[in-house]
Amino acid sequence: MSPDKNAVTLFDFPNSSSSYRLRIALQMAGIDYDTVLVDLPTGQQRAPEHMARNPQGFVPVLDIDGLRLTQSMAILRYLDTTRGLGLLPEDPVERVKVEALADAIAIDIHPVCNLQVVKYATEISGDAEMRGKWSRHFMRPGMVAFEKMLQGFEGGPFCCGDLPMLPDICLMPQINNCRRWGVELDDLTKTMQAVAACEGVAAFQAAHPDNCPKPG
Repeated sequence: MSPDKNAVTLFDFPNSSSSYRLRIALQMAGIDYDTVLVDLPTGQQRAPEHMARNPQGFVPVLDIDGLRLTQSMAILRYLDTTRGLGLLPEDPVERVKVEALADAIAIDIHPVCNLQVVKYATEISGDAEMRGKWSRHFMRPGMVAFEKMLQGFEGGPFCCGDLPMLPDICLMPQINNCRRWGVELDDLTKTMQAVAACEGVAAFQAAHPDNCPKPG
């Protein structure tokens, strides 16, 4: 059965970076949506009901326009195309640079620190502190590289200029993760300039995990 064309539903978990990205974009687009919480720490993402929505057992899942969509980066591009969010430049040369910046977080930093990865690392190491150690080990170098990539973009205060774009949407959930696990960020000047700019935007504020419904 296809989703209702007139309804928008986000299958979400507050601290999921991928879901956080979509919440920002939905807020930017002014799209009202219903939230269905999928409690990742208790394994609800592996329940048959959710696996039927997404065979990968991940969040987010977004029901919109009569479609059921998965994979946050693909959904962000869909929303950008259909809602004109201006997340990516039209010029192909500028576009590939902006996409590379976003992917530096979404493809290189985020997956290796995903819940299922760090949970397994903790299990096989027998070290209860492994999640924090693992996250800091991968996040800090990734964010240092991101800072260096930002030097190729002029202006500001956002990552790529005077408006938030796809890299900013990827950046803020990653910053939330870095702060949760005690990753040093203060020396990343241009990154933190973009963070401050994003924190002043209502769409980013509304999407923050602290402002989202919580399981149970």
